[in-house]
Amino acid sequence: MIESIKNRLFTLVLLGVVCLFGLTQFIGELAVTETTQIQSAITGMILRLFAVFIICIFVITSTIREFNDKGLELIISLPLDRYSYLAGKMLGFCILAVFIAIIVCLPLALSGSISQLILWCFSLICELWILTTLSLLCLITFKNVTSALSTVMAFYLLARTITTIQLIGGSPILETTEISHKIINMVVDIIAALLPQLDQFSKTEWLVYGGGGSNDYMFIAGQTVIYVALLFAAACFDLHRKNF
Repeated sequence: MIESIKNRLFTLVLLGVVCLFGLTQFIGELAVTETTQIQSAITGMILRLFAVFIICIFVITSTIREFNDKGLELIISLPLDRYSYLAGKMLGFCILAVFIAIIVCLPLALSGSISQLILWCFSLICELWILTTLSLLCLITFKNVTSALSTVMAFYLLARTITTIQLIGGSPILETTEISHKIINMVVDIIAALLPQLDQFSKTEWLVYGGGGSNDYMFIAGQTVIYVALLFAAACFDLHRKNF
């Protein structure tokens, strides 16, 4: 948190949100009908992607800087468990993700109901927590900014689109008896079972048409707890086996 303040991360986020909000309002004005709904949909989508990119790039660059400056080696030389160090890092980044999500949601309060905005913001926070933990895991594994960021972005894109890929593969138009088609569909189903259902997080329809309720809160919270715990356990294992 101190590093984010010193690096003026919040200033960058505020400027980015203002610029993107102005851009989306301009794009929405080009719509012939349902201007407000289209503006809300575009604003929510772009600001969500902006929040994801900001938190992932900050987590990765901040941690790799600590690796390069030998700060990690100094810390683990103290009587401190490695999982405690990693838990502290993750806690700080998760708190930062909460502030970023709240800032991103501020423009959306100008339109739409508060209850739907709270659900969307809660969902975005959980989404950022999963990606924060994944970013730490990828950086510890690869120790390279490009590889870590590429892996996180690929994971996010696949988790967001895997349901669509399943629907396309199971379409009656593409139905065939070829064994290769069945194998591909089976592989896609296995991948979908392993990935978090991020397409159910931060839905644009919540901002545009409403909907959502307690079941969505429970589903999102359950997915977040499971995947954050798994990714954190994998990061702890990978950090523990490394020699510094």
